[in-house]
Amino acid sequence: MWGNMGDWSGWGGMGFGPIGMVLFWILLIGAIVVLVKVVSGGGVATERRQAGTALDILKERYARGEIEREEFEQKRRDLGA
Repeated sequence: MWGNMGDWSGWGGMGFGPIGMVLFWILLIGAIVVLVKVVSGGGVATERRQAGTALDILKERYARGEIEREEFEQKRRDLGA
């Protein structure tokens, strides 16, 4: 009824049509997942690296004058550094 229609069944009618469609969807979904990860910044591990350690944060607070020397020393001992 529809005729050959340019042989839409795949590579020369060898049955690769369904396999090609599955591969297409797998690649498309994988690309979307990778794109979302790149746009969102890579997840929780990246946030941890950027935040620094507790001791680094404590040193920054002391350097900015947010805490006094005594408080800095006490918190540093508490952290075991």
